[in-house]
Amino acid sequence: MHDVLIEGGLVVTASQTMQADVAIREGRIEAVGSNLGAARTRIDARGKMVMPGGVDTHCHVEQISGAGLMNADTFESATRSALCGGTTSIVSFAAQHPGQRLRGVVDAYQALAAKGAMIDHAFHLIVSDIAGDNLARDLPELIGEGHRSIKIFTTYDKVRLADEAILDVLWTAKESGALVCFHAENDGLIRWMTRRLLDSGRTEARFHPLSHPRAAEIEALARMCVFAEFTGQPIMLFHVSTREGVEIVRAARARGVPVVAETCPHYLFMTGDQLNLAGQEAAGLMCSPPQRRRDDQDALWAGLEGGALQVVSSDHAPYRLDATGKFAHGAAAPFNRIANGMPGLELRLPLMFDAMVSGGRLGAQKFVALTATSPAEIFGLTGKGRIDVGADADIAVWDPDRKVTFGKDDLHDATGYNPFAGRTVTGWPETVLSRGEIVVSGGRCLATPGRGRRIVMARSQAMRPSTRAEADELDHETREPERATP
Repeated sequence: MHDVLIEGGLVVTASQTMQADVAIREGRIEAVGSNLGAARTRIDARGKMVMPGGVDTHCHVEQISGAGLMNADTFESATRSALCGGTTSIVSFAAQHPGQRLRGVVDAYQALAAKGAMIDHAFHLIVSDIAGDNLARDLPELIGEGHRSIKIFTTYDKVRLADEAILDVLWTAKESGALVCFHAENDGLIRWMTRRLLDSGRTEARFHPLSHPRAAEIEALARMCVFAEFTGQPIMLFHVSTREGVEIVRAARARGVPVVAETCPHYLFMTGDQLNLAGQEAAGLMCSPPQRRRDDQDALWAGLEGGALQVVSSDHAPYRLDATGKFAHGAAAPFNRIANGMPGLELRLPLMFDAMVSGGRLGAQKFVALTATSPAEIFGLTGKGRIDVGADADIAVWDPDRKVTFGKDDLHDATGYNPFAGRTVTGWPETVLSRGEIVVSGGRCLATPGRGRRIVMARSQAMRPSTRAEADELDHETREPERATP
């Protein structure tokens, strides 16, 4: 007898759509088909869409920022919010600050997750200090234990690495079998623009986008692609926001550089002019890189369709609109002293479902690919992001007709505001299962803190050169790049 049987739904994966039942036993998918037999629990999915639970591979949870500010969410509140939005696996950050040992940092974050996380999770290792045993011992050992993703910043004072150190990390990752992810913006351009804005009295939150010019992203993305090409080390470029960024990634992939890239809902559904608000009203919409223009949105959608961009993540970075968060340096703080980021874990899938499935932009299978299957494959999250026999039974049952209008403070995280308040979406995850356990039903989260497990990252099976079609689109002859040798 099955433990759970999801009956009569339209099962959607990254590769096919079919009317089928899904049988679950001992936390895994046992069968997909019809006439699957008896079950202890039956879920009526007639008229619904049955999809893999979302996989969000870019989330800041219970993390101390480079400026020393703790964000709003614990693992309990963040993963509760994730579940309520249909996400069943996350990759957050173990953030090393200068002077810290990587081993101790990872142990501390794992303890926090073990206590609070309601869903399965993994970590990116933020590397900001390669001195001593960090690079020579800790990083290779942690990679060997299944922490196969590294995050590097090319900007921000206390966490950024210089180019030579970046190359050292890339080489260590290559030798040990890890993926290196980048927040790629040119630090000098940001510093220069910030200084000029502040000196001219343009200090309010609405001037933040000007302090992160598109040239800062363009230069740094291109430079990291050159580093990947030179070393032969696979990289992931986080939160691509510009049309030039999409072209940089497409061109790099076309010539065989092992690079993948993501974007986020706030770049697809917001523009920079939305921050043109008086006083500090724009603080809740501040993020880095900032939102851009309509033509950038069009380019990002084209990149998702054509394969230059493979993932849509939330970049969930929650800070409250008070002295504990955005205004830790005072209500009148200049924009460069206001914490960057906004909540997104609960919003990512409903926003993307509304656009892609309800709105027909790219379709349901591509929705699954971008928000579940592809991120799981890229980061080696075995058993996640798919509805196949033997996979973990992480499943979201969507009501495609349900309309939800976001309120000012209706999310299940601890941030206290919704940056998409007033927006109406069509489609909502009404029932969510994690490893076969019903964890969301009837709008209520039923999961318990600490039930989530750490996912041991396998070597990525998704890092490959671009398709011939991408190369043809660029009319670019591929070549063997010059690469570094040991």
